[in-house]
Amino acid sequence: MKKVSQLHVFRALASRNFTLYFFGRAVSQFGTWMQRTAVLWVVYSLTHSPFLLGVTVFAEQFPSFLFSIPGGVATDRYNRYTIIKITQVISMIQAMLLAVLVISGHTMIWAILLLSVILGIINAFDVPARQTLLHDVVDSPADLPNAVSLTTATASLAQLLGPALSGVVLSVFGAGVCFLLNAASFGAVILSLLLMKLPVYQPQKIHKKVIAEFAEGIAYVKNTPEIGLVVVMLAMVSLLVLPYNTVLPVFAKVVFKGGAATFGYINSFAGIGAVTGTIFIASRKAGTHLKRILFISNVLLGAGLICFSQIKSFPIAMFFIIIVGFGAIAQYTVSNIIVQSDAAPAMRGRAIGILLMAIFGMSPLGSLLTGAVSQRIGAPATVLAQGIIAVVIALIFIKFLMRPAKKLNTEQVATEISNT
Repeated sequence: MKKVSQLHVFRALASRNFTLYFFGRAVSQFGTWMQRTAVLWVVYSLTHSPFLLGVTVFAEQFPSFLFSIPGGVATDRYNRYTIIKITQVISMIQAMLLAVLVISGHTMIWAILLLSVILGIINAFDVPARQTLLHDVVDSPADLPNAVSLTTATASLAQLLGPALSGVVLSVFGAGVCFLLNAASFGAVILSLLLMKLPVYQPQKIHKKVIAEFAEGIAYVKNTPEIGLVVVMLAMVSLLVLPYNTVLPVFAKVVFKGGAATFGYINSFAGIGAVTGTIFIASRKAGTHLKRILFISNVLLGAGLICFSQIKSFPIAMFFIIIVGFGAIAQYTVSNIIVQSDAAPAMRGRAIGILLMAIFGMSPLGSLLTGAVSQRIGAPATVLAQGIIAVVIALIFIKFLMRPAKKLNTEQVATEISNT
């Protein structure tokens, strides 16, 4: 029985293309988390400003919001396989430029912010294409939820180990080496893409303008409440709760009296919760009440933040940051599965693009807000308020989240919208 359960958790890996995708992304995610940790640490070390931490996160994420419209449409229009190869090469160049900047001793905040903006634009095209490519690399549509969970698990495992590794590299070699390692990690994704055997891409006939196609996507999500309400809830959480990580350097340096390694440990313990959460979701069988999991994870996220914000003992605080990590990753994973599974194929890229708008549009604004509020009332009080807000949001959506999921005729809704 135990062996069957284990096979159930990893069933999507039976697809050769998905296995290549999975391991390529796993390597790259390690580099990504090392770079994110190093960028925040460099900015805070130079400025000691919680507000500029928020600005740094804003600089990366808000461009993803602004360009998510063409990113989502491009995914539905063009060869997403080619889009991903292009974004990986440009991401590699961006990481190398960061490394040159730091290693040469010309570390300037404006340059870091500019390169963060460039990365945000890249992600606006990369993420929708990468998410929808999952449909092409799994052999059976029934394995899609498992594939989504496993790919999220790679990011969670990277969140667990990447910051800790980054803390060591930062202390011994400096931030420049972190950026070089991230640049090298994109090679793994490029190699995995080249080894895949995918059907020959069939170009689609394009009759509408980008804005018209995206308007169709907005109308589709609006007229599909099972998707639309999930997007609205994630937008609220992304604005008011998830930017708690903006002030984690303050907890590391001020609350826990530590350094770069302490910051890495905090992120890594959050990663433990994230890995646990994604494995839990990946092990769920078909027919699982995903919206109920969304409710529970939001409550856990709030409770974890409330306790973490008030604990001064580092070991005890790490227990609660594990709970926070579990709740935070479950928010994204379950929302992603619902949108991927329920959206009509013709609308999938745009639906994912809108989901990303909910994250990349709200998270950077939330980071600015979190940084500004923390500057006035302190990081612990800010995180306490975010925990309370998470619980309130869960209660606002409780009726929707606890009712059974409806059977959607998404193809019919998509056709009706396209014909209007």
